[in-house]
Amino acid sequence: MRFRSLLLLLFFTSLFALAKPGASSPDRQANEGQGPYSRLILRGVTYVSGEGAPPRGPVDIVIEDNRIVNIVSVGHPGVPILDKGRPKAGADDKEMDLTGMYVLPGFVDMHGHIGGSADDIPAEYVFKLWLGHGITTVREPGSFNGLEWVLDHVERSDKNQIVAPRIIPYLGFGMGSKAPIFTPEQARKWVRQAAKKGAKGLKFFGATPRVMQAALDEAKKQKLGTMMHHAQLNVMSMNALDSARLGLNTMEHWYGLPEALFDDKTIQNYPANYNYNNEQHRFAEAGKLWKQAAAPGSETWNAVRDELVELDFTINPTMTIYEASRDLMRERNADWHEEYTLPTLWDFFTPSRYAHGSYWFDWTTDLEIEWKENFRLWMRFLNDYKNHGGRVTTGSDSGYIYKIYGFGYIRELELLREAGFNPLEVIQSATLNGAQALSMDQQIGSITIGKLADLVILEENPLQNLKVLYGTGHYKLDDNNKPTRVGGVKYTIKDGIVYDAKALLADVRAMVKEAKQQ
Repeated sequence: MRFRSLLLLLFFTSLFALAKPGASSPDRQANEGQGPYSRLILRGVTYVSGEGAPPRGPVDIVIEDNRIVNIVSVGHPGVPILDKGRPKAGADDKEMDLTGMYVLPGFVDMHGHIGGSADDIPAEYVFKLWLGHGITTVREPGSFNGLEWVLDHVERSDKNQIVAPRIIPYLGFGMGSKAPIFTPEQARKWVRQAAKKGAKGLKFFGATPRVMQAALDEAKKQKLGTMMHHAQLNVMSMNALDSARLGLNTMEHWYGLPEALFDDKTIQNYPANYNYNNEQHRFAEAGKLWKQAAAPGSETWNAVRDELVELDFTINPTMTIYEASRDLMRERNADWHEEYTLPTLWDFFTPSRYAHGSYWFDWTTDLEIEWKENFRLWMRFLNDYKNHGGRVTTGSDSGYIYKIYGFGYIRELELLREAGFNPLEVIQSATLNGAQALSMDQQIGSITIGKLADLVILEENPLQNLKVLYGTGHYKLDDNNKPTRVGGVKYTIKDGIVYDAKALLADVRAMVKEAKQQ
């Protein structure tokens, strides 16, 4: 057991902790975001609350400092808005005429690394891509750039000294420990130290059952959130159901869930030549895992689903980060790479035996077909879980496998839609569900009087077409038979500060252009 814990710690340290952190985010400039205002009125919008209610508008939303204080219906769609009954603006109030536009709650990315993959990813690049796509809160899963570095950005973001979403810092279990953690006493001590240092949660990759039990129990005492990537090196002794029974809050990706659904085996059926350190082996065989699980609707399937729901367990699938496995060409040639992908990231994505997630040694048609079936069954479980009261959230894990910050998150919304979530369910997964999983739903996650003014504003209806949320917009034919692009987030409001989303993305394009010229 001691050797297995050491092996796991060394393996994930090699994957995540060796990247050289990029530059810290510079202070926010005077032209970067306006507000918060003593009183801000958003005029004539249609809003989607994030709580499951259908769209409603036109309304005026009144914000004081960084709080929503009133939402007033001001008429009916398709007819002129009358002044009668509208909130009056004082001499010092700020008004924004957003007639006909759509407003959503700020998005919550439940799996957002601030770089931590390739070397030299500037924090400013990541933050502006996130905010430029309406992401106002990010759970940082692991703090692999160093907890002190992450906490500096947490503090500066909380004070709005930098252009950045709100950051919830989690720390990878065992990080900073001088020796492997293999006893319950060591686990409890490390968890207490993590809490004292300022972590808000912990991320596990796997440990022995008694270490996990102690660590999860201590995390609960310290009021820390918990998340887990059920790594294949340890999943045989701790699958998703096992960890949920011990009190784990959130599972990442999908590893550990099919294993909980095995009913004719206890260990995944690996080929004889499999080697976990061979990344193509790892991801190729992972794509064959769901078909080894119990069938949809079977007794085992239903029993696992129902128990996880009863345990109030959160699934954060990050489907987007695996999508290249089912269609590599699509991801390599995505619209945004030319202008938004830094050269250092592109190099990191390129096939390599040394970089995590760059496993395209010989990726074949048959492997993509296996992954298509893997996605089909995975999506079937997610939709079934949601339909039976389970919480599914939205995370991106961008910075790996051809996925770029912000853009990868919007693709996750499309994949939830493909899984069977209706558009309002997609938005709820992206907003309120994440807030609930972080125990922050009294502050963020929906457009409700009393909550923080975290909002996403668009000129197009995202419920009709989620593609209008991409920073590159939606490519379509206009009424004059001319190809055009529409959409993209117009404004992102975080803590009552109004950011021009398109200006943020222009800054990113300039960063990428400069990096390519060096």
